[in-house]
Amino acid sequence: MAGTIANAWRLWKIARTLARHDALIPKEYAAALPASLKLLRRLLGSGRAQRDGRTPGERLSRALESLGPAHVKLGQVLATRPDIVGSEVAIALEGLQDRMPPFPTSEASVSVALSLGRPLDEVFATFEEPLAAASIAQVHRATTTDVPPKRVAVKVLRPGIEGEFARDLSTLAFAARLAERLFGEARRLRVVALIDTLAQSTMLELDLRMEAAAASELAERMQADEDFRVPEVDWSRTAARVLTTEWIDGIPVRDVDALRAAGHDPRDVAVKLMRTFLTQTLREGFFHADLHPGNLFIDREGRLVAVDFGIMGRLDAQMRRFMAETLAGFLARDYVRVAQSHYEANFVPSRHPVDTFAQALRAIGEPIFGRPAREMSMARLLQQLFDTTRRFDMQAQPQLLLLQKTMVVVEGVARSLDPDFDIWSASSPVVERWMLNRLAPETRLREAVAGVEVLGRLAQHLPQLIHTAEVISAMLVEGGLRLHPATTHEIVEAYRESARIMRFMAWLAVSAAAVGATIWVVF
Repeated sequence: MAGTIANAWRLWKIARTLARHDALIPKEYAAALPASLKLLRRLLGSGRAQRDGRTPGERLSRALESLGPAHVKLGQVLATRPDIVGSEVAIALEGLQDRMPPFPTSEASVSVALSLGRPLDEVFATFEEPLAAASIAQVHRATTTDVPPKRVAVKVLRPGIEGEFARDLSTLAFAARLAERLFGEARRLRVVALIDTLAQSTMLELDLRMEAAAASELAERMQADEDFRVPEVDWSRTAARVLTTEWIDGIPVRDVDALRAAGHDPRDVAVKLMRTFLTQTLREGFFHADLHPGNLFIDREGRLVAVDFGIMGRLDAQMRRFMAETLAGFLARDYVRVAQSHYEANFVPSRHPVDTFAQALRAIGEPIFGRPAREMSMARLLQQLFDTTRRFDMQAQPQLLLLQKTMVVVEGVARSLDPDFDIWSASSPVVERWMLNRLAPETRLREAVAGVEVLGRLAQHLPQLIHTAEVISAMLVEGGLRLHPATTHEIVEAYRESARIMRFMAWLAVSAAAVGATIWVVF
C-alpha cells in the first residue's frame, strides 16, 4: 500500500507538471472536451504560463525534458507510437533532446576507479573533460597506459541514475496498469507492454556491459561487410558503469562539406547508410536503432562507422520475413501479396476480407509511387501502413515500431546527404538479395531442420500434456474444474485488495482535485 501511495503522489506531481506546460489537456482540444475534463483542466492550472505559440507536441517534449531522464526516454519511445499520441505529436517528440549538463570529471574519475577496481592513473594516462552528456551517461576522451598508448572513448554512468530510473519507472508502470483497468483503448494499445519495453531497454542501458556486448555482436555479424565497422571494445577497461571503446577519427556524416573535401561523395554515403541499415535488419535481425547524425562517421577508408549501442533492435525470423515480403510487395506494387503476408503472420484477423485489405493497401502505395524519387519515403509508407492496419484490428508490434522509428531517422540522414536520394533504388538490391537467399535450397533445408527440432522438443513434453488433458477432462465430466482451497482464498484476497486500491485511487483523485482547486483559487 505504501508503494501505491508513493506512486500515486508522484503521478499527481507528473500530471501537474504536464498541466503547467499545457501538455496534459492541451488548449487546442479544450472546446471539444466534456464539462468534467474542462473542470479538471482548470483545477490542474493547465497552460496558464503558456503563451509561446508552441504546438502540443513541442510543449509535451519540453515537459518531459523537465521531468527528468526516465521521462525523456518515455518520450523517445512515444515518438515511435503515433497510434497512441498521434502523428503530429510523434513527429515533435522525435526532436526530444537527450542532453543534460555534465557532472564533474572528479566524480567520473572516482566512479571509473571504483568500477574497474584500480586507481585511475593505472588505467588511463590522460582523462579529459566530458565531451557530451546525456540523461544516462557522459563521454570522456582518454589515453590508455598501454605501450604504445591508445586513444579511447570512455562512457561513464551518472551517479545515482539507477535509483532515479527505478523510482520513475515504477510510477509509469503504475499509471499504465491503472489506465488499462479503466480504459479499453489503453488495453488495445498495450500501454503496460509499452512501459515494460521501456523498463527492459533502460535496464539494459544502465549496465554498460550490455552495450559493450551489443557492439561486439554487431561487429561480429557485420565483419564481412566492407562498408561498415564498429569501434573495438576494450573489455579490460569496461564494467557495469564504465564502457571503453577505441576512439574514432572520422568525419561526421552531418558535415557534408568536409566529406566532399576528403573525397567522399555524399550520395554514395547515403546509399551506404540505407543498405547497411537494411542489411542489419533483414539479414541479421539485429540493428542499431539510434542512427542519428551524431552517431555516424566516415573513416579514412570510406567506411561507415557507428557509435553508441545503447539502443538496439531485434527482428525474429517471422518479422524479417514479414518485413521483406511487405517491402518486396510494395516495390512490385503487388498489394494482394502484401495483404496475404499480414494474414500469414496472423497480424490481421481473418474476418476481414483479403481483397478489402489489399484495396486499402493500394490506397497507400499508389500515391507514394506517383511522386518523384526525392519525395518517396519508406518511413512514411510504413507509418501509413500501421495507421491502416489499426483500422483492420492489427495490434501494435513493438519490433516493427522501433524499426519504423529508426527508418525515419535513417531516411532523414540520407536526404541530408542527398536531397534527391531514391530510397527505393537504394533498398531494392538488399531486399531482393534477402528474398533470393531465403528461397535458396540450403535455407529451406535449415528451416526444415529447425522445425523438426521444435517438434522434437514438443514431443518430449507430450506424455505430460496428455496426462494433464485427461485430468481436466475427468474433472469436467465429474462436475467442473476444482481449485485448491488455498488457491481460491488467494484469488478472493487478490480481488479484495484490487477493489481497495481502486477505491483508494478514487478517493485520492478527488482529494487531489480539491487541493488543485485550492491552489488555483489562491493563485
